[in-house]
Amino acid sequence: MYAMSLGEDGAELRPLEPWRAGEFLAHMDRGREFIGRYIALADAVTDLESARAYLQGYADRTAADTGRIHGIWTDGKLVGGVLFRTMDIARGTAEAGCWLEPSAVGKGLVTRAARLIIDWAVEERGVHRVEWRAAAANEASLAVARRLGMTRDGVLREGSCHRGTRYDVEIWSVLAPEWRAGRKPPRTAG
Repeated sequence: MYAMSLGEDGAELRPLEPWRAGEFLAHMDRGREFIGRYIALADAVTDLESARAYLQGYADRTAADTGRIHGIWTDGKLVGGVLFRTMDIARGTAEAGCWLEPSAVGKGLVTRAARLIIDWAVEERGVHRVEWRAAAANEASLAVARRLGMTRDGVLREGSCHRGTRYDVEIWSVLAPEWRAGRKPPRTAG
């Protein structure tokens, strides 16, 4: 098993595999209402069986090279994650996403983790376009897209229905050349 450091605070990014279903469920239970405000993940993972099935679905996507899921740990505790909901290597596209429990908000964890997976997708898998979709009301997720240097492509008006409420969905993206240009250190004058 591998872990990738997310910085000096000891946070780590690790694969979120089916054998971690109990830990994943406990994490969902801690943050269920917060996580579930805009995304269906909290409603999909409600017991050990559904947690295992959810993670197995991503294990199958990993094997098929059509998706990935990683957890974010701080002090040995799962507090959130990032994923590629979809990956189409032949077309060079992927859709990234995230979630976080309240105890981990405001520490830059999602931005740091998303940078790692996007860098991997662009440099290792040859993905040309990475999308980020979020409810227009989800300011925290939209702020991550901005910090990642993404461009707002548009809005799908009432494009999502979650818990009986229709939400506008903003679509943001970054293209591989933009991603690479954004990672380069700034040139110094003189």
